[in-house]
Amino acid sequence: MKHRIVVKVGSNVLTRTDGKLDVTRMSALVDQIAMLRKQGYEVILVSSGAMASGRGELKVSHSLDSVEQRQLFSAVGQVKLIGLYYDLFREFGIHVGQVLTMKENFEPGEQYSNQRACMTVMLENDVLPIVNENDTVSVTELMFTDNDELSGLIAQMMQADTLILLSNIDGIFTANPDDPDAKLIRQVAPDRDLSEYIQPEKSAFGRGGMHSKYTTARKVSQSGIRVIIANGEREDILTDLFERPADTPHTEFII
Repeated sequence: MKHRIVVKVGSNVLTRTDGKLDVTRMSALVDQIAMLRKQGYEVILVSSGAMASGRGELKVSHSLDSVEQRQLFSAVGQVKLIGLYYDLFREFGIHVGQVLTMKENFEPGEQYSNQRACMTVMLENDVLPIVNENDTVSVTELMFTDNDELSGLIAQMMQADTLILLSNIDGIFTANPDDPDAKLIRQVAPDRDLSEYIQPEKSAFGRGGMHSKYTTARKVSQSGIRVIIANGEREDILTDLFERPADTPHTEFII
């Protein structure tokens, strides 16, 4: 049976400083995912970026509230985002399929079973699932906390071996990463509490932050899935995590 990996790519990894989509980084991540698949790994991609993609396409002439912005930009942006992924993966002969989901789909019942069956048949037919929240209808209480939570639920639903959360920093540090005395925590034992090191701030372009990654990592690792937090802005980060992990900065939650 293939080693199954869920890779979550956050908004801060896929977004440039001007708030628009970073196509160069998308392309680099696709190259690495293609390499992992060539080496026999099975990959599910949970990708943010729809809002950034839509924001870069539209010039809105009147003010919109936060829900209207989310619905409009994500509706336009998701089309562009999946189109870019389609073109980039096609260069490697990889078929992709879009999975847009909502929190209620993870409650026990028919919707849960249908979503799992859909993604299973995609993987069985060598189609790479690209998952994102359905932002056009998921608002307020219907929303996931962020795509960290979504990726954790996907990893558990699909019984993944490894969940990789790509952020814009190397992992969890003993202090602010900008502090020269801060040390990267390389491994986290199941009973270790790191809450004293976690700041509750949000990321610049997404809804998450290190707090949500830590919460997701603890929960998912307790279910027997290895979780890695790493820097998606590092060159070859995905392949390096598997080919030379000792030389690659990251935080790993031990199962």
